[in-house]
Amino acid sequence: MTDFTLPALPGALDTVYQADALALLAALPDASVDCVVTSPPYDNLRTYNGYTFDFEAIARETYRVIKPGGVVVWVVADATINGSETLTSMRQALYFVDTCGFRMHDTMIYEVAGTGAKGSNFAYWQAWEYMFVLVKGDIKTVNRIADVKNKTIGLIRSGRWRNDGSKEKPHETNAVGVRTNIWRYAVGFADASDKTGHPAPFPEKLAEDHILTWTNPGDVVLDYFGGSGTTAKMARKNGRRFITCDISAEYCDLMNRRLAQPYTPSFMALLDAAQSPEPSATEAAA
Repeated sequence: MTDFTLPALPGALDTVYQADALALLAALPDASVDCVVTSPPYDNLRTYNGYTFDFEAIARETYRVIKPGGVVVWVVADATINGSETLTSMRQALYFVDTCGFRMHDTMIYEVAGTGAKGSNFAYWQAWEYMFVLVKGDIKTVNRIADVKNKTIGLIRSGRWRNDGSKEKPHETNAVGVRTNIWRYAVGFADASDKTGHPAPFPEKLAEDHILTWTNPGDVVLDYFGGSGTTAKMARKNGRRFITCDISAEYCDLMNRRLAQPYTPSFMALLDAAQSPEPSATEAAA
C-alpha cells in the first residue's frame, strides 16, 4: 500500500481517485461513509489489470469507515475451478460477520439475464451472483422498492394473522407490492448501460436500486473497486455524494469520461434539492 492522502471531508467527495482500495480506506475518517456498493474481482480474476487486493484488511477498514447503521452491498460470485466452486464468497461473508462485526442483514440474489451459457459443461449454467447486504449495528435506512404488479388488484383481503397474534384489518390489494430479495437485471446484449469497456461492469439499475434502498439524499456512497464508475454515476444521479477509486489508471480515465457526460438528476433528487433549505450566510462562508 502506497502513501495516499485525501482532502478533509467534504472536500474529498464527488471525486475519482487513482488509488489502491486499502489506501483510500485508510485515508478516510472513522464513521464517514453511509453506504458501500461494490463488487470485488472474483477468485481467478483477483489479479485485476495486474493488481491484487488484500480482502481481510479491506473488510476490517470497511467496518471502521462505515457509520453506525450503514450498509455494505458486496456483489460477488465464485469461480468454478477443476469442477468445484471455490466458495470464496461464503468465506468472505463469514469474515465480514465473525471477524469484523457486521450483521448479515440480507443474502440477496442478483439474477443475471442475458449472459448465455456460462459455467461448467457438467453443471447447470450459472445465472446468479450474491449481493450480501451487511450492516454495522442496527440498520439506519430502509426504503423498500415496491414495483411488483399484484395479480389481485382491487380485491378485498380478509386479513391474515400476524406472528404477534393480531389480525390484519380487511383491506384492498394495492396495485404493486414490495420486491423479493431476488433482483433480475439484463446484461450483455440486453443492457446498453454495461457497454463501458470494462470487463466486469454491473448494471446501472442494480447500483441505483441499492443506493435508493439503503441511503437518503445527501448520504455518502463509497465504491473502492470503482471499475467503470457505475456506483458513482448512480449516486450522483440520485442526489447522493460519492467517493470512488480504482488502482488502474485506465479505469480511472474511463470513470472520469462517464462522469463527464451530461446527465439528468432523478425526479426525487430534484425534488429533494427544491425542498432543501438555502444555506445561511455563515454556512455558505464556511
